[in-house]
Amino acid sequence: MRTLNRALAVTGTFTLTISCLVIGVTAGTAQASTCSHSYLPLQDSYCTPGTYNPDVTQSTIHSTICVSGWTATVRPSTTYTNTLKAQGIIDYGYSDTNMSDYEEDHLVPLELGGAPKDPANLWPEPRYGSPTAYTKDGVETKLKNAVCAGTIALSSARSAIRTNWTTALQVTGIG
Repeated sequence: MRTLNRALAVTGTFTLTISCLVIGVTAGTAQASTCSHSYLPLQDSYCTPGTYNPDVTQSTIHSTICVSGWTATVRPSTTYTNTLKAQGIIDYGYSDTNMSDYEEDHLVPLELGGAPKDPANLWPEPRYGSPTAYTKDGVETKLKNAVCAGTIALSSARSAIRTNWTTALQVTGIG
């Protein structure tokens, strides 16, 4: 439901057909929270399972993620991500609704070939608490550096960060 809600926030109106029943949905309607923030500092994996960019594979890393500046070529605009962030704050049921207190974060980061615009890979990660979105950024960089150095496989790094970013360095043996 969250992915549908977040897609609506970006596209406006959506019609879903289920078993010959057509349900029209319009963006902007207040929704009850559909995701749980009880997993923090992790995301709700039902709502944000993480997805991959199909252009990034083990055989393409040296022309994609291992190229300095490559993520800037695929990073979505803040106009796009802020729309998702606003809906995500509602979906996750955060009591703090200040947009600047969250980073609309890619669960599987762009630097590991996460899907840039897929709402299933984006969630409003708090910038407060312990650990925070800033802590995750350091984990992402260490994993990417290990992948590019050939220390670990791309699939191992992606799986570890998608499963639990707080243990990803230990699970992959690089931290």
